[in-house]
Amino acid sequence: MASSSVFGRLTADGQVIPGPEIISYFDSLARTAPDPVWAQKLRDTAAELLKGDGLTAHTSGTTGPPKEYLIPERDLLASAHLTRAAFDLEPGDRVLHCLPCDFVAGKLMLVRGCALALDMHFVDPSGSLFHSLEPSVRFRFTAMVPLQLHRLLNEDRERVERQFDTILLGGGPVSEALSEALQGLSTRVFISYGSTETVTHVALRALNGAEPSDVFTALGTCHFARDPRGCLVVYTPHLSTTQHVTNDLVSLLDDTHFRWLGRYDNVILSGGKKVFPEQLEAKTAGLIPYPHYFRGVADAVLGQAIVLVVETDRPEHEVLPDIMEKMMFTLERHEWPRRVVTLPKIERTSGGKLVRYDGASTT
Repeated sequence: MASSSVFGRLTADGQVIPGPEIISYFDSLARTAPDPVWAQKLRDTAAELLKGDGLTAHTSGTTGPPKEYLIPERDLLASAHLTRAAFDLEPGDRVLHCLPCDFVAGKLMLVRGCALALDMHFVDPSGSLFHSLEPSVRFRFTAMVPLQLHRLLNEDRERVERQFDTILLGGGPVSEALSEALQGLSTRVFISYGSTETVTHVALRALNGAEPSDVFTALGTCHFARDPRGCLVVYTPHLSTTQHVTNDLVSLLDDTHFRWLGRYDNVILSGGKKVFPEQLEAKTAGLIPYPHYFRGVADAVLGQAIVLVVETDRPEHEVLPDIMEKMMFTLERHEWPRRVVTLPKIERTSGGKLVRYDGASTT
């Protein structure tokens, strides 16, 4: 196997592993990991990096079939150095890899480790991360999905502060409940904006600290515009493809700052008002004790009516009173759903995101 000079060395738990031994390292990890598939995908990602031809990655599949992309090595390195500059990472910094390598976020954490000579520790992302971590080890940087951080805060808030200097969140929206829980936390927490096409993050916003914000700020030379629909256009001079038209509706403050409103595909036009399901879900995430999402359906009076789809085996008449009482005090009147639909199972992507076009019937 040809070894890329850039990715021909990995540092893991203080041990420098040369290229020919990296695959053996992940083979060994697979033999002891609770989930061997997780370690196998790490191994496959490392093997692809060692070939020097870039990385294959897929979109999440939340708004349609996943698409495959080949990210060239130069773009992988450019993205890694964008992260280095954003978080002041230095060679030897201790970082935690706790994401699956199914999608680009997990793959790019491995890329950063190799390209920036970071000291990596690998943990199976399933279950509690604390169960797999030595309490005395402090990590300079890690990337997580919001659910992982939410679980850690519920388990031991003080330990989060002891073990993590900076946490980067991605892969899903942050609920208002989680945002509130982060206030006063000494660990710095950021939410990223990015995609497979932009090779992960191109903008960040601080969720806590001295200046928490609801505005995303561009990284490096990245900048933004809006198309005629009001959707974000991302310019990435550091990448091979320098323009990306998205389906994300935004409020653009200037060419390096924006507020994210929601997906163009999901917006509900109800009674002359635009309602963004993602914003409703941020409000209800800590209140409704079931996986759920909001969607719009045709309505003769309103144009579209808001429907809440809930994952539960309980019938609608049992869950409706409690759910509606909570939403009446949380959502604006025009945001209230006209109907609640219960499903025993909501379809999900392989990355765990809820799929809104799962055919939930309202007839």
